[in-house]
Amino acid sequence: MKVGLVLALVACGGSSPSNQVLEGECQIVGDAPDYLESFTCFEDFQTLGSLPIDATLPSATSVKVVMDQVDGDHLYFQNTQEFEIHYRFVSTHLSGNGLPVVPDLGTFNSTEYFSPERRFVLGAATYYALPDRWVVELSPYDTASVEMIERLFAKVKQQAYFGPELAFHPTSEAQEALALPADIPVVTTDELYAGIDYQPLSLGTAVGTLHFTTVANLANREYYSPYTILVLDSAPNDLSVVQGTITEAFQTPLSHINVLAHTRHSPNMGLREARTNPELLALEGQLVKLTTTAQDWTVEPISAEDAQAYWDTHAPPAVTLPAIDLSVAAITDIADATPDPVGAETLLGNLKKAIPTYGGKASHYSVLVKTPGVPIRKAFVVPMFFYDQFMKDNGFYARIDALLADPMFTTDTATRDAALEQLRADIVAAPFDAAFSAALDAKVHSDVAWSAATKLKFRSSSNSEDLEGFPCAGCYDSFAGKTADIADMLKAIKRVYASAWELRTFDLRSFYRVDHTSLGISILCHEFFDDEDANGVAITGNPFDASGLDPAFYVNVQKGGDVEVVAPPAGVTSDQFLYYFTQPNQPISYIAHSSLILPGTTVLTPAQAFELGQALSLIQERLSPAYGPGAGNTGWYALEVDFKFTDEGLVVKQARWYPDPFGGE
Repeated sequence: MKVGLVLALVACGGSSPSNQVLEGECQIVGDAPDYLESFTCFEDFQTLGSLPIDATLPSATSVKVVMDQVDGDHLYFQNTQEFEIHYRFVSTHLSGNGLPVVPDLGTFNSTEYFSPERRFVLGAATYYALPDRWVVELSPYDTASVEMIERLFAKVKQQAYFGPELAFHPTSEAQEALALPADIPVVTTDELYAGIDYQPLSLGTAVGTLHFTTVANLANREYYSPYTILVLDSAPNDLSVVQGTITEAFQTPLSHINVLAHTRHSPNMGLREARTNPELLALEGQLVKLTTTAQDWTVEPISAEDAQAYWDTHAPPAVTLPAIDLSVAAITDIADATPDPVGAETLLGNLKKAIPTYGGKASHYSVLVKTPGVPIRKAFVVPMFFYDQFMKDNGFYARIDALLADPMFTTDTATRDAALEQLRADIVAAPFDAAFSAALDAKVHSDVAWSAATKLKFRSSSNSEDLEGFPCAGCYDSFAGKTADIADMLKAIKRVYASAWELRTFDLRSFYRVDHTSLGISILCHEFFDDEDANGVAITGNPFDASGLDPAFYVNVQKGGDVEVVAPPAGVTSDQFLYYFTQPNQPISYIAHSSLILPGTTVLTPAQAFELGQALSLIQERLSPAYGPGAGNTGWYALEVDFKFTDEGLVVKQARWYPDPFGGE
């Protein structure tokens, strides 16, 4: 339905105070129109508005705006519930009938966001409720001139009752650099974040006992049940199964606990001053129902009967790990772990064949090392055969069976923790098969590029990590060993094996009813990363865009190598940005900045960001036949990629499937 609502107090042009639309009676009665030409009340704005496509900031309601330059800068506030993108609105209402015909979508996008000869100036009027700010925004990749922005801003300001409170919010570095007139206030993303107290990360509902604690207490072995909702001061490095998490310090979407929360489909949120929040404090120690949405959160008490009913109906299905394959009894060059498909073979099929022998991390690494253009270190892999041999030779399987048969071990957390600690110590102290020790020493020293001074990194690659359906990303630890010292290398491998028997990982497997003796661990080995300029994690998709209409890479990167982006100390922030790599001018939109560098600077240079973007694009394409459109996946598809920058440039550490952040499968 086309409506033409032009208020008498809106003049045909200009932006003088006498033409300013004032707050008053709402215009919408009955069904929502396809557009309005002015806003006189908040209710009309809410009716036409929606959550922004790129919802990096919570509590936002956004209405897309269109200014038609061939029609005297005619301004439209489009029904963004009905028309999610600008093109759908203008092709419906502003094409033909005396106006120029709107071209196809591809031509429209390449012209209307980038060309100085564009017909439309496209943006959005957005209200951020928590900081209480009204702003005009453009797409991060929009190259509109200062003059275009000035005219659009003036029109929106004039034709909306909230005009006197309006500011411009630059959504990319390029827009931040524009020299706008002094009469256009500018509010930055950092300023908007400063006014926000809620950070939605993993959305959903959970039921559990609300328990207040700190990361320090957890490190000192404070126990909690899987049916707990934790209120914490900051995000811990790792966490066993809980129903939900609330942290006072804001997190990165790529923190370990948030990745685990997404995979477990459990709520995870940041809330400033959470531990002194009156609503939460009133329910401390009680059974509660917590719900997190993109806009808000709620918590309410729940009865024990209703809680049990919820747990019964929402229990995760039992997980059966891929059965380990012990047919390979030799240390393997990484390129040989996952062969490229031949004939009727598929990449996903070959990965599934490799994982029971080499684990998820090494199997995916094998694909990357054979991907031209992806900078990655040479490596080898110790297959699961040697883990199985080590556990059998030293009687650890029988010992684990005995522990599982002990009621005190299975029911008392303190008993279980102490027994697992002793098991780990005994694993590290136990001897390796002499033939394996000789084979490892020969493998390391057969490669002349690894000198006696080189340290190698030994990383877990199990049949329970980096897989769809089981939330165990980063569960087990990695350790370094010196090539000149075979005992040091063997100890590093045994420490990796032992890390699988930490309390948190044991309890995680128990919660998902995993057979502990079905676990297999291989070891991915490559040169140790030293003297890092930066370390980071990226997602090859936009985790803030549920619609899929605003594709971007999400990058979280920190200076140096001492502070990991997935587990920063309290108060330490990293650079977080969306990289619109597929757009012509490849804009970068910063969400947060590192606290370890000077204000106004960035961790990565433009050249480094481009180098990273190229690698992410290649990795996304390479693994598409396994997880993406190449495998027929029409839903969410993205990979989590760990990377470093050293003196040599970019080095990719690993890539793995990333769970749908919007709740899909």
